[in-house]
Amino acid sequence: MQTRQPEFPTTLQPTAQPTVELDRLGDQIAELSAHLEAATGTLLDLIRDFDTRGGWNIGFRSCAEWLAWRVGLDLGAARERVRVARALGTLPTLAEALASGELSYAKVRALTRIATPETEARLVAVGRAGTAAHVERIVRGWRRVDRRTEAREAARQHVARALHVYRDEDGSVVLRGRLTPELGALFLRALDAARETLYQRRLASVPTTSDAALEAPTRPQQQADALALLAETALHHEIDPGAPGERYQVVVHVDAAVLADPAQPGQSVLEEGSHVSVETSRRLACDASRVVMRHDENGRVTEVGARTRTIPPALRRALLHRDRSCRFPGCHVRVGEGHHVRHWAQGGPTTLSNLALLCRRHHRAVHEEGYRIEQLPDGELRFWRPDGRLLPDVPPTPALPADPVSALRAQHVAQGLQLHARTGLAGWLGERLDVGWAIDVLHPLASRATR
Repeated sequence: MQTRQPEFPTTLQPTAQPTVELDRLGDQIAELSAHLEAATGTLLDLIRDFDTRGGWNIGFRSCAEWLAWRVGLDLGAARERVRVARALGTLPTLAEALASGELSYAKVRALTRIATPETEARLVAVGRAGTAAHVERIVRGWRRVDRRTEAREAARQHVARALHVYRDEDGSVVLRGRLTPELGALFLRALDAARETLYQRRLASVPTTSDAALEAPTRPQQQADALALLAETALHHEIDPGAPGERYQVVVHVDAAVLADPAQPGQSVLEEGSHVSVETSRRLACDASRVVMRHDENGRVTEVGARTRTIPPALRRALLHRDRSCRFPGCHVRVGEGHHVRHWAQGGPTTLSNLALLCRRHHRAVHEEGYRIEQLPDGELRFWRPDGRLLPDVPPTPALPADPVSALRAQHVAQGLQLHARTGLAGWLGERLDVGWAIDVLHPLASRATR
């Protein structure tokens, strides 16, 4: 079998089309692009307002997930839209350049990665002067300076870490130290937990009194006692932090009558006695280990059954294979919990046809937040909002005008925008971009270093 290389012309041939006609076509493309960029600016304003007001919180975990469901964006693109929309809320000059069609969304998206209210004016000038490729190169160079600065600061903090321990003249031990931010956060959290434990113990053991000797210690005294508790605990456990993947059980005691009918009286409490809602217990019971205990009329336990899984392992594998991810509209989280469409406490069977895979967020939405699942005869699921409206898998496409381009132009004219073929034209004249020089001029840290 013979293959032939494609033939390319060795010289550029003049087009057969009239130049004026092609120029006009190019101007139409440029003008419409400016209209689309201006419309994108308006779209990002709407997304920011919608995100701030929590309009997406109707069962979705984020504004990006709602956009992916409602508008049909890829989830990654939706996250980027939300990120840019949020950033433009503090960058009015950059937002205005996009809304007026001067800068493309591609340029603005890149510039929002590095822009601050102090630097946005000079970065808008970069966007106006260069192409999108130039802007990307400037942004990469800018971030290299930022990363080097952050690395130097992190190294300085690491080298400066220290703990000075010495005995005072009276035998007391004096501590003075400095920790890196992440270790400091860990230490403060452990100290707060230990102090809270000690304080709760004191409240439980010391009666209310006006005796000054029994009054609660001051905050610095509590901190000192908490540090001692941390030391004792570490020595007791031989300074073993435990396995990173160690899991803890949450035990809930709930009456069978309450599981079957939330209106029935009965207990629904955590093991230490804290009350939880009935629907929380029903959610946990959907997919958990179950131990049946029988009590006599005086509340004494008379029989304890063996622990069993609500959903057996083989059935769980079949559920994961069938559903692949959360069944809630617009959600694609692959790690989920088995939900009984008709709860087993109400007689619902633990079978594949009565189960649906839901992520933790949407499992809670169905049980505690008023969302409802309806199973159709063909096995498909319908999700209903708390207000009774259907939440479709694929939302309907909004109605568009017969000529959307003309409608967009008319809208921008009404807003006072004068958009034309040269609105978004870069000021670049073909010269080579010197990224190093540009960063030295633009970046605040780089410019300070060169002075």
